[in-house]
Amino acid sequence: MYQLTGVTKNYRRGKDTVAALAGVDLTIEDGGRLVIQGPTGGGKSTLLQMLGGLDRPTAGSVVLDGQDLATLSEARLTTVRAQNIGFVFQSFNLIPTLTAQENVETALVPLGLKAKDRRERAAEALDSVGLAERAGHLPGELSGGQQQRVAIARALVKKPKVLLADEPTGNLDESTRDEVMDLLEGLWKEHGLTFVMVTHDSALAKRAPRLATIRRGRVTVTENI
Repeated sequence: MYQLTGVTKNYRRGKDTVAALAGVDLTIEDGGRLVIQGPTGGGKSTLLQMLGGLDRPTAGSVVLDGQDLATLSEARLTTVRAQNIGFVFQSFNLIPTLTAQENVETALVPLGLKAKDRRERAAEALDSVGLAERAGHLPGELSGGQQQRVAIARALVKKPKVLLADEPTGNLDESTRDEVMDLLEGLWKEHGLTFVMVTHDSALAKRAPRLATIRRGRVTVTENI
């Protein structure tokens, strides 16, 4: 479970201080699904970075399963990210010179698995997103939707508890967007993931059971019925 208390993040902009997050209190239950929505510059991606341990708050606590990500050592934080948190980004972030199989395997290297185990788990992950037959293809040989499926497989191959997605359908057409969201929702249910997604797309936001709207660094949570 995530428990955020008084989370503030300030940035310097010239002589001014800008509050990207202004005292956020938020609880996300294990297995929960939350969409974060709001205007550009409102703090959506900053909040997601806090949840993923990619940045630290100026003040407040970000507790995941009893550990405050804000105060962990860099070494411990790296371990938590490697073991427990999967990330999916708008731009896919695949390595262009590696095959789909090899891209997925990269997520397992920090876990110290043997090469044989990495290959087997990566193959299983690609199969789970419908890309078993594309394992040997480079990213440039895949469509945008297929590249995002590889990125999803890479995020889930380490069997994390948490999946964080930052505009995962932002580079996709409407039809492919819906296919990818159907896949993500299915995997969320199948694996019992805690799933948090940032999106500008109101149609996708309405599909989530909970919506966190963020404006000027402040969060309001509503339940979608």
